[in-house]
Amino acid sequence: MIGKSLLIGLLCGIAPSHGAVPAEVQLTGDWTVRITTPGPPPVTAEVEIPKPDILTITDEKYETLPEFDGKIGAGWRKGAPLSGVKASECTMKGALDPGSLVLKDGPGPSATVFTKGTDYDADLEWGSVGRLPQGGIRPDQPVWISYRHAKSRIDSIVLSADGMILLRRGLPHAVTPEIPSIAAGEVRLANVYLPGRIGALSDENLFPILETVYPEPESQNPSIAERVLPKTLKKLREGKPLRILAWGDSVTNFKRYQSMFVERLKAQFPGARIELITEAWGGHNTGSYLAEPAGSPHNYQEKVLDRKPDLVVSEFVNDAGLNEHQVEERYSRFLADFEKLGAEWIILTPHYVRPDWMGLTSQKNIDEDPRPYVKGLRLFAGKHPVALADASLRYGRLWRQGIPYLTLMENNINHPNQFGHTLFADSLMALFPKRPDLPQH
Repeated sequence: MIGKSLLIGLLCGIAPSHGAVPAEVQLTGDWTVRITTPGPPPVTAEVEIPKPDILTITDEKYETLPEFDGKIGAGWRKGAPLSGVKASECTMKGALDPGSLVLKDGPGPSATVFTKGTDYDADLEWGSVGRLPQGGIRPDQPVWISYRHAKSRIDSIVLSADGMILLRRGLPHAVTPEIPSIAAGEVRLANVYLPGRIGALSDENLFPILETVYPEPESQNPSIAERVLPKTLKKLREGKPLRILAWGDSVTNFKRYQSMFVERLKAQFPGARIELITEAWGGHNTGSYLAEPAGSPHNYQEKVLDRKPDLVVSEFVNDAGLNEHQVEERYSRFLADFEKLGAEWIILTPHYVRPDWMGLTSQKNIDEDPRPYVKGLRLFAGKHPVALADASLRYGRLWRQGIPYLTLMENNINHPNQFGHTLFADSLMALFPKRPDLPQH
């Protein structure tokens, strides 16, 4: 049993919050973990983690198969995605058991089995399948497919109200497993992440709870909004019309974070009269806008400047290929254009995307965003009168809260779920004073 004083501290959120000592978590076997709470007195228990959830799909019917296109770089687009590994817009990488894939011309054991490389081909890493033009699968022919695939899961190791260390198993999901709920009086000590088809646990799967919430910076006086968004803040306080343009790529196209932002502004400034406009172009970046001719659906002049916004909020994860010099050059043009309009500007730093796309090898110990683009945005905002809503900082610390950030990506790549968009909204609201009714001077 745990000491009463430590238990009270844990239940009040003291142990896993900022600066406190977290529980110690160690692997003791392929699927076992030893966890020790901070003392005195420490409590130690060994917890067995259930293996990943493997599902067997038998004779799943596909009315037709597209022709396999091995030239496409995106593996999920080379053929038809298998339904068991399907994510939003693509598939879950590595979920398919590559040796389990069987294609037949009908259900049951008597059906003819098709041959990979002759009748069909597949991207076994991404789980997409397509027929080969000279093979035995006709373009209009149904196909029955059998395979095994894994789902992802997040389990929690918790401290119960009576001082026992217990496992709370999460619900499996193809792409975005949720952290399981815990009972009243329990304290979450660590999460264990099972990203689909793995043969054993490693340290990469263990996420001790180091923080319970993001450590918000101390309020600045004056606030960032008062320093670089004075016109916006004045309109909000006085209830004058405020036109906000959310400008971005596919992330902005979901219309989530900007809607959250506006609703929170209205709650904080009850008299606010806000008009929200969204201009977004999935799969493209700011350079794409600049290259579009007049009259096109995404011409920069017509779709951004001619809307005459009072405040521009920009989000471009697709600009992540820019380096610091390119950010300064291109974004200086935007700033000059917005200043001519009398518009103010908030730049959102991007969320984290697939680790291999960012040059990362882990979803832990990643506080510092490695992308030159993010560094360039921070330098640009420090040099110019622009507000920076630094969502990247929040994504970089999710591991400290026991959250593998890739579990927030609905497409297993770069499209955040609802919670992921709240991190953008949090970053935007952090720019504004906590007491909006009073000047912060």
